[in-house]
Amino acid sequence: MTLSFDPNTISLPVGHFIGGRLVPAEAVIDMHRPSDGKAYAGCPLADEALVDHAVETARTALKTSNWGGVRPRERTVALQRWADLIEAEAETLARLEALSSTRPVGHLVAGDIAVTAEQIRFFAEFADKEGGDLVPTDDANFGMIMTEPYGVVGAITPWNFPLSMAGWKLGPALAAGNAVVLKPSEMTPFSTLYLAELSVRAGLPAGLVNIVLGDGPTTGNAITGHAGISKISFTGSTAAGAAIMTNIARTGVKPMTLELGGKSPQLVFADADLELAAGAIAGSILSNAGQACVCGSRLIVEAKVADALAAALIERLAAIRPGPTWDEATDYSPVISERQIARMDGIIRAAIDDGAECLTGGRRLDREGYFYAPTLMSGVTATSPAVLEEIFGPVLTIQTFEDEEEALSLADHPAYGLAAGLFTRDLSRAIRVTRRLQAGTVWVNRYGRSRDHILPTGGYKQSGIGKDLGREAYLANRKSKSVLISL
Repeated sequence: MTLSFDPNTISLPVGHFIGGRLVPAEAVIDMHRPSDGKAYAGCPLADEALVDHAVETARTALKTSNWGGVRPRERTVALQRWADLIEAEAETLARLEALSSTRPVGHLVAGDIAVTAEQIRFFAEFADKEGGDLVPTDDANFGMIMTEPYGVVGAITPWNFPLSMAGWKLGPALAAGNAVVLKPSEMTPFSTLYLAELSVRAGLPAGLVNIVLGDGPTTGNAITGHAGISKISFTGSTAAGAAIMTNIARTGVKPMTLELGGKSPQLVFADADLELAAGAIAGSILSNAGQACVCGSRLIVEAKVADALAAALIERLAAIRPGPTWDEATDYSPVISERQIARMDGIIRAAIDDGAECLTGGRRLDREGYFYAPTLMSGVTATSPAVLEEIFGPVLTIQTFEDEEEALSLADHPAYGLAAGLFTRDLSRAIRVTRRLQAGTVWVNRYGRSRDHILPTGGYKQSGIGKDLGREAYLANRKSKSVLISL
């Protein structure tokens, strides 16, 4: 299968997807391809009136289809057909996603798109297998807990994994009997639009999946503040999450799931398999050029093996094949924008001025597009922005420790607690340290998610509220009602 394509000939869906059809709209936000920096398209901007139209369309679709009240197996079967169609249309989805995003087309068919289909199937099976509970009461009463859909769920997804993040939101919400109004990032909307089109082709009632395009201040605020939306699900930065909470509080009260920023540590003890650790750590910082909320960007290593591990990492970080995302030979991504390149480079320059050293990288790659060399920095202080701030790029800092307590102290970030990695051959240490790490996910002798969708993801501290994936995500899309009947 050859996936490389000419980026100038691909046909793009332009508009919003509401009520089962593409609604044409004037493009007002300029878009640039990360791979070459060229302007190539524009994104429409949905205002309050259009968001209101999408919400009303979703509410009507719920009522006319009785999606939340049909035999649950019908929801399961419809979602499974959608997953089948996602796999069948993988090449088209891959081209649309690769064009505008930082995801190389060669990674998408077997990676993001296959995983998205799996996630849809995973949540589809909850529809007829998760329900209410009978609860123990005295003999004179009959107690139960009923669950039911919220209604219309508002979802906002980021630019770094457009399809995967859409699957995270749409899968559990639809399986639980809701309709969705979703805003993808204004930088990467096209694959999500096509994903929604596939839902209707698969037989989901038109109007259950609605995609409105636009930015955060206009379209995002219209979604999160809309009285007809009963629940919000968001993935993005902590700052944006705080703004969403403020907007919700200003316009009412509703439940929310927020998966937010991270500055995740990777702890390496001297007894670890260093080859395994180096591969996992390098993979974390190279994957999508470090543009992932769970990216393990803080390496915390026992001093006696720090030099050996650094040397192994430098070798791996140098073995990259940067290239445009539409070339299947590419295995190293661009950064999303010129603005992000400048922000990242500014943090690195400030760290160097503060005494840090770039062991490798620390520069923009000499090629068109927004490419930055994988960077390993030593000599950073605990208060350095390179250690404290979520850089969202291919930048890894290294700090050393002498004992377990020092390792845990360095790992404990003042704001974030999304994920952490731990490398050791000592099982007792692995369990002991895992218990004390302040993170919503801990990987031991590996780094990164698997296809075990049953494992939820979500953070501690300012890294979020609630969980995506797992049973928790399905249950978060249904509200519960306590019932007590006197006999």
